[in-house]
Amino acid sequence: MKTRPNPHACRNPEHDISRRRVLGVLGGLAGFGSLLNPSISRALAEKAKQVCLIWLDGGISQYESWHPLPGTRFAGPFRSIPTKIPGVHFSELMRHTAGIADKISVIRSMETKDPNHSTGVPRIQRGDPIDRGVVYPYLGSAVSKLLGPADPDLPPYIWIKPGNGGFIHREAGFLGARHGALALGDGNPPVHIHRPGAISAENDAARNLLRRKANERFRAYRGSSEIDAYETSYAMAERLMARKEIFDDGRLPPADKERYGAHPLGRHILRARQLLEAGVRFIKVNSYHWDTHGDNFNMSQRLIPQVDRPFAALVEDLEERGLLDNVLVIVMSEFGRTPNVNSRIGRDHWPDCWSLALAGCGIRQGAVIGKTTEDGAWVDGTGYDIGDLFHTIFTVLGIDSRRARYEHKGQKLAIAHDKCKPIREVMA
Repeated sequence: MKTRPNPHACRNPEHDISRRRVLGVLGGLAGFGSLLNPSISRALAEKAKQVCLIWLDGGISQYESWHPLPGTRFAGPFRSIPTKIPGVHFSELMRHTAGIADKISVIRSMETKDPNHSTGVPRIQRGDPIDRGVVYPYLGSAVSKLLGPADPDLPPYIWIKPGNGGFIHREAGFLGARHGALALGDGNPPVHIHRPGAISAENDAARNLLRRKANERFRAYRGSSEIDAYETSYAMAERLMARKEIFDDGRLPPADKERYGAHPLGRHILRARQLLEAGVRFIKVNSYHWDTHGDNFNMSQRLIPQVDRPFAALVEDLEERGLLDNVLVIVMSEFGRTPNVNSRIGRDHWPDCWSLALAGCGIRQGAVIGKTTEDGAWVDGTGYDIGDLFHTIFTVLGIDSRRARYEHKGQKLAIAHDKCKPIREVMA
């Protein structure tokens, strides 16, 4: 990782603390918030916990990223490189993340159960609670329910994804539509965020009043779920209309755009940073095409740098702004890739031993959790299922994962798998 030159004659690394980071700390401690970007100072003052989930849909290969194991029978063709954690190596495809490894934790002993996309994705993103005959919420909706919005003027759960956007209420499961995800297609703001110039504010208010009255009449003799979704999407759009500056990319320094990358995932993670700074509680960033059944090594060479660079930039920026202590960043998939390389030079689905990364918000810095067999094929010792990770996430967010309950139609429902527990080794 390229380091910035130290302009101070004494070469003391303490001088490398940026002015912005110093102001961030002061803003949180001594009322200097007026000197900062208002959204950043508000987050510092309130110390609201936030989450950014970077979801690599399809399954990133642990051998080409977090756990390269060169010289073993299942290793790929890429070199391993040293990280900022003494004795720990990542793949050379993750050189930027290697440079900030002292700020993150990697769990190398995830041991989940489902090798299929169709059932594995919802299992992982819902935390696989014990089946009680209800559809559990995805993680973003769960956090929206349990913590509420970090800023009441912003949606609590935003999903940045390639393709189309819109309001996706099904993510909320039994929690109800108002805890669904506002999806930003290709990271763009909702299409109707700008009121047409021909419609005055007074006329717009009158139209919305008429719409609400019609919905109330319709709701009186029909199920409410679709109406709730419709109403929630309008309410979110109204909030964002008042905060359009969040989406003004012209305010971003060109250097930021270069650091995060011009590819979709880089742009979307940079958008996530903007939304975290503004005060959104939970942001999910999706990247697709990680299912490398064929040509795994060329695909990895193309794909992995696309998450490596912006993930490292996000962690650095959150720390510099004084936000990392309160923002949890997660990089994960629904499983890893097989140790064996198949006849198409690909790696298949492997839930039995895979890796993920965490940073910020009470996560240990510079830690590698879990052991594997020498060839990386199996967990050696304690393996962690997704329920363990959910308990960990809720705990670092300040939620008592063992006692907190959802209430639904008279049932009290555990928020995470009853038989799992927090991964203490990954918590500071």
